[in-house]
Amino acid sequence: MGTAAAAREDQRIQQDVLAELAWDPEAQPNEIGVSVDEGVVTLTGWVDSSARRWAATRCAQRVRGVRAVADDIEIRLPGSPGATDAEIALAVSRALEWDSYVPAERLDVTVANGWVMLRGEVEFGWQRRTAEREVRRLRGVRGITNLIDVRPPAPTDTDRMLHDVRRALGRAVGAGGISVAVDGDTLVLSGVVRSWWERDQAQRVAWSAPGVRAVDDQLLVLE
Repeated sequence: MGTAAAAREDQRIQQDVLAELAWDPEAQPNEIGVSVDEGVVTLTGWVDSSARRWAATRCAQRVRGVRAVADDIEIRLPGSPGATDAEIALAVSRALEWDSYVPAERLDVTVANGWVMLRGEVEFGWQRRTAEREVRRLRGVRGITNLIDVRPPAPTDTDRMLHDVRRALGRAVGAGGISVAVDGDTLVLSGVVRSWWERDQAQRVAWSAPGVRAVDDQLLVLE
């Protein structure tokens, strides 16, 4: 692609990302800037919650032609009551308890300056991801450090796990361009997918497999 054509494509991506941010009710950008260089989107500015920051990144990833997203958005919490560390910790504990898929009794929560740290043990990788997702959407949360350890209830049959993950990937995304391997306790995804949606589906499949303690996502999005 020539220089002029690349510049036009970057301009088109920038306009589409701005339109997607305006369209998505979860993002509702306060002050978000968008710049694009050879398909790499950089988001700058600020939002009022971790959930909106996450939503803004997802908006950019959904746009056709985006190769990567650099998230430089700041979180500026509103000065209204209800955002103290104690109140955030209580909200996190309740959210985890209300989710029937998360063993809240096995988890410890600490909060410092709006930053939530999760510790403890779960049996499945998807429980670890679910706990983080529940916390991310809460008001006042500036960020999350997820130190939850995944300890499967039984020894992992690596060959069976690889077989099951490959079959599940085939059902979800076709999986023609995805390679699956095991490195120690980590399931490694590599290769090429056609969209961010396919990459999300591949991650979901990988984390859902029994015995998976960690996922190393090395997939490239081919737009």
